Parts: sequence; structure tokens; C-alpha cells
Amino acid sequence: MLGTLVRFIIIYIAVLPFGSQAQDTLKLNRQECEAIFLKENLLLIAEKLQISQAEAMVIQAKLWPNPSVSLDEVNLWATQQQLGVFGEELPAFGNGSLGKNQQISFSVEQLILTAGKRGKLVALEQVNVEKYQQYFQDLLRNLKAEFRQQMTKLQFLQSNVRIYQNQLSSVRQLTMAYLRQVDQGNVPRGEYIRLKALELEIARQINQVNLDINDCQKELKMLMRLPYSTHLVITDDEFLRDINPYRALTLDNLIEQAKLSRPDFKISDLDQSYYSKLYNYQKAFRTPDLTLKGGYDRGGNFMFNFVGFGLAVDLPVFNRNQGYIQHARIGMDYAKTMYQQMELTVENEIAKAFRDLSMAIRFLSDIEPGYENTLDDLLNSYTRNFINRNVSMLEYLDFLDAYLENKRIILEADRDVNDKIEELVYAVGSELFN
Repeated sequence: MLGTLVRFIIIYIAVLPFGSQAQDTLKLNRQECEAIFLKENLLLIAEKLQISQAEAMVIQAKLWPNPSVSLDEVNLWATQQQLGVFGEELPAFGNGSLGKNQQISFSVEQLILTAGKRGKLVALEQVNVEKYQQYFQDLLRNLKAEFRQQMTKLQFLQSNVRIYQNQLSSVRQLTMAYLRQVDQGNVPRGEYIRLKALELEIARQINQVNLDINDCQKELKMLMRLPYSTHLVITDDEFLRDINPYRALTLDNLIEQAKLSRPDFKISDLDQSYYSKLYNYQKAFRTPDLTLKGGYDRGGNFMFNFVGFGLAVDLPVFNRNQGYIQHARIGMDYAKTMYQQMELTVENEIAKAFRDLSMAIRFLSDIEPGYENTLDDLLNSYTRNFINRNVSMLEYLDFLDAYLENKRIILEADRDVNDKIEELVYAVGSELFN
């Protein structure tokens, strides 16, 4: 069902008019947004191509060296003076004249890799494939964390705008009512000015939040490869998390899970494997390779038709690959040190993320259930009493400031829990719950 919806959205986006200046509203929930992101993000598509490049190097490493063929000592003619030196002529090939008095040499050479060099190179390139696979997972992990943070931010800003817009509507009604009372001489103009100033301040806040929404929209549309004319709206689904499952998490289990799933930790481990295999590969070059030779020589030897075989090998007198072997050995020590550093980093990052989430959950839990509804009821009560002149202008404005501040605190508490959950997911390197 979700896949069908995603395809429909992509098709819908693709057929949008190219030059349209109007904004096309696209309303999705978080899961639908993430499905488009995973399918359409250009950085992820590009990173997958690097995996294919690494796999191509494994194919190349499995190939044998090509044989070398040479044709040599071919004479196109022979003078009588040349033939008269030995007093003999070279016969033709067969009954015709082809090859008569023509010398020719033909040889084949094949390099034979010794000490398992080809297998060691294949193993080395295979580690590179695994590393590029983990590079992809690490990029996905980073982009997904950024993407989810931007979705949470957009949901938070959308909710913030709604709160301000509701208050702006109420204040405008009060302002218009007070203006009529001022014209009738029933209330002083100063109270109208205070309400008008509040109206402008709320409008300014809405404008500022909308600017932040524009920034957030830009980032999300780039990550999802959406047209610039699209106006993305994310529904409120999954903004408020069920925090009960997260209370049961333990730090030790999270650290163990991270060591099994974090791509950058796996890359650090693969670096050790890479340098270990590189060391074995470079050590193999201490054993010289062999070159097998076979040749045919016509008329260039004491036999008219000479067939011979040979063997060539380098003598490891000066170059025994000492530098590359030392380079690989130092690389092994370096990779081991960096693995220990990465292990320490993972443990501390998870410990911080775990404690941050615990504090965010604790703060959210301290907010009484139903407190937000109580605020709304109190605001309605204050507004009625203000209209009936039972509450002064100063009291009403003070309460309205407190109301907006408390609404923002509650909204930020929900957002912080969302952000801290995603930070913990990022630190662990995998989803905490399916």
C-alpha cells in the first residue's frame, strides 16, 4: 500500500508544469516522506554507484594476466649474396613459394603469479567492497538523522504557527471590538493601542516562524528531490511519541547493539582487516613471479625449425618490497589504534544520548496530563472576563504571555523527546524498535 502511494506521489510530482510559479501543496505523514527520501535522494543514489565500482575491482582482481605474443625476425626478401653465405636455401611452407628463403621467429610468454598474489588481491578488494557498503550505510545513517530532524522541526513549526494564528484571530477580534468602543468613547485609546501592539507582535512572530518553515522546506525538498514549487505539509502523526518503551532501555545493551550495527564502527574494524590483508599481499611480493616462455624459430638456428621453451624470474637482490611491507605493517598498528578510539567514541556518544533522552522524558513526564487543556480553558475564561471588564488589560496581557510561553514549553518538550530519540537512534546506528 505504501509503495503504491509513493509511486503515485512521484508520478504526480513528475507531471507538474515545469515553469509553474504556484505552490503545489503535498500533504504527507512521516512514513510517506521517508519512503520518498529513501527512493529519491541523489546522494544515496550516487553512493550506491561507488559500491558497484568496488565490485568491479573484485572482478578485475580475479583475472589472470594476459599472455604476451610476439612475431619477430621476419625478412621480406633475401639476396643471393645472403643466401650464398651458407650455400643453402630455406624451403617454402608446403608446395608453393610462401615462406621460401624467409626467416621468422614466434614466441609466447605467460606471467605466473606466485605466493597466492591473485587470491590475496581478491581478498583485499573484497574488503573494499564491504567498506563501501558500510560507507553507504553511514551516509544513510547521517542523512536519515538529518532528514528526521528536519521533519520534526517542520512539525514543530507548523504547530507553533497554528498556536499563534489562533491567538492572532482572537486578538484581532478584540482589537476591532475595542476600536468600536474607542470611537464611542467607552474605553481609553491607550488600551486599544496595547491590543494593537500585541496583534502586531503576534503577526511578527508568525512571520518569523514562516521564515524558519521556508528554511526547513528547502532542506526537506532537497533531501526528497521535490520540485521547488512544492509546499510540503507533514501531518501531526508520530510527533507525539509513546515514551514507555524507551524507559526500558539499558545503556549496556545499547552499547552492544551499536557495536553490531554502527557503520562507522564496522568501517574501523574493516580497516584492521584491510591492512592485515594488505600486509599479506605485500609480503607475497617477496616471492618473484615466474614467466613461462615458448618459442618457434625458423631459419635462425642450427635447425631450420626450432621449438624451444624457457623460464624467467626476477632475482630479489635489491628490491624485496621492504617499503610496502613496512607501510602495511604500520597501517595495521594505525588501524588498531583508530579502532580503539572509535570504540571509546561509540561508548561515550551512546552514554550521552541515553542520558539526554532520559532527561527529556523526565521533563515531559513532569508536565501534568491535561495541563494543556487547562491552559486553553483558562484562556477562554480570561478572554470572557476581559471582554466583560472583570479582568484588567494588564492582567489579560500577562496571562496571554504566560499562556503562549507555556504552550511553547509543552511543544518544545515534545520536540525534544523526538530529537533525543533520533539522536539515540543515530548513536546506536539502528532502529531501537521495529
